[in-house]
Amino acid sequence: MFDDRPWLSSYSEGVPADVEIPPTLLDGVLRHAAHQWPDRVAVDFFSARTTYRELDGLVDRAAAGLRNLGVVGGTRVSLVMPNCTAHVVAFYAVMRCGAVVVEHNPTYTTAELHDQFALTKPRVALVWRNRVADVQEAAQGTDLQHIVSVDVARDLPRKMQWLLRLPVKAARAKRDALTGGSTTGAQDWVELLSTDPGASVDVERVPTDEALVLFTGGTTGVPKGASISHRNLVANATQGTAWAGFRPGAEVVCGVLPFFHAFGMIFCLVLPPVIGATLVAFPNFDPPAVIAGQKRASYTFMPAVAPMFSRILDAAGDVDLHSIKQAFCGAMPLDAATADRWERATGGLLIEGYGSTETSPIALGNPASDKRRRGALGIPFPNTQIRVVDPDDHTVEVTLDEGGIARGELLVRGPQVFSGYVDRPEETANVLSPDGWLRTGDVVEVDRDGFAVLVDRTKEIIIVGGFKVFPTVVEDYLRELPGIDDVAVVGVPRGDGGDEQVVAVVVCGGVAPTLEQVRAHASQRLAKYAVPRHLHVVEELPRSMIGKVQRRLVRDDVLKHHSAS
Repeated sequence: MFDDRPWLSSYSEGVPADVEIPPTLLDGVLRHAAHQWPDRVAVDFFSARTTYRELDGLVDRAAAGLRNLGVVGGTRVSLVMPNCTAHVVAFYAVMRCGAVVVEHNPTYTTAELHDQFALTKPRVALVWRNRVADVQEAAQGTDLQHIVSVDVARDLPRKMQWLLRLPVKAARAKRDALTGGSTTGAQDWVELLSTDPGASVDVERVPTDEALVLFTGGTTGVPKGASISHRNLVANATQGTAWAGFRPGAEVVCGVLPFFHAFGMIFCLVLPPVIGATLVAFPNFDPPAVIAGQKRASYTFMPAVAPMFSRILDAAGDVDLHSIKQAFCGAMPLDAATADRWERATGGLLIEGYGSTETSPIALGNPASDKRRRGALGIPFPNTQIRVVDPDDHTVEVTLDEGGIARGELLVRGPQVFSGYVDRPEETANVLSPDGWLRTGDVVEVDRDGFAVLVDRTKEIIIVGGFKVFPTVVEDYLRELPGIDDVAVVGVPRGDGGDEQVVAVVVCGGVAPTLEQVRAHASQRLAKYAVPRHLHVVEELPRSMIGKVQRRLVRDDVLKHHSAS
């Protein structure tokens, strides 16, 4: 239906229908950046600056140290650490060995890390020293042989390191947060970096080789390891560069997104060396620190999730944000009021986009121009195709209705689409066709121009009396009800094979609406079967590291509450 790519007419000026994907490996991209921009700051970590020449040298030394631990082509190496300069070095050092990076959330429990180690079988783990003891426990019964302790505090400027050593309560607390925990039995990252790199070692590889494993739980809650190639990553960075019109050697990226997440990985780890940008990295999202970084480095590009933009603006005060020419929002909907407020404050653009871990991660984006549409996921990136199919039978393509809208599950194909899940052939076959079409699991509405709007996740659709209820639609309307600060709608089994809707709400102002009020409000616009049957009041909704409401956990909490009552 979209074979003629109608969205091309909405592309910003200068964006091609297709981009040429360089046949290069990701660590080669860093090597090129070191030659092209040797003295440009590659990483700024609280004003501790590392140039591209210095970064490339550190990567060589770390790669030599990893080889001494037995890391060779194809070996998987786990990274369990927050954003920091060492994380950037480790990421590229693993790839320079011809090995594969496995990224882990550093806040995961021991049990979760054990499951991930058992699945991906890493031989070496580079670990934030606070988690070394936990990783040692999690490694039991797995293939993990070497654990290297990384002291994040050593990446800080000397003055900040000195302040951490002060014998005062605040300094001790900060020091413990950064450097606490036992490292007995682990090797030291700084010692590994002291390895003489010697002569460069060439490892025979091709761009389609696995470069990275990222975990994605979807709505099942069972993490899967997505295998992503060098070509996937280089392709997505190349597509994004063309889309945004980034200026080589001139951009400054604000690195508040976690590197272990697909969104943060592409914008903070992969994109900067592709365009010779400076990455200003933060170990966690701290709005005052972000504003201090703006005063120090003047960001030009801000990738973030929706709640971050408001908090940055609140913290900015009279600090000038006009250097931020472009911002990119993904992972969750962005409300129009926040977008307008951001663009007034910066004079730049705030662009929404769409993707997933399986698309490395960007597949669609709003044009970086006045052609953008508020609330839309956007249109396909260059080299990217889409289809809209029946969610219950993905072989049936949905056609445009009388209003010019196709509603169904979104399928994507392009050079950024991953090759499958690690050791999960059946799950891979469920989402990836032999000819490269990825089932996203997202229900969308796509108009005749190719602009897509998200409706809901197929696995989160609630079936009531045979009718499909889309939680996002219900949630968006219920947010208008006074007294509701946040809301999530989930389905619980009714006993006859169907579901009943439960609305979980966070109250503002201290007075919760009654179920009758919620139902009366919902009945004004929603079909009878879509009106919630139960109300569940909570203090807060569980969210992922990047702020997405985790409906699966909401549902689990609702089920516990119902069974207890």
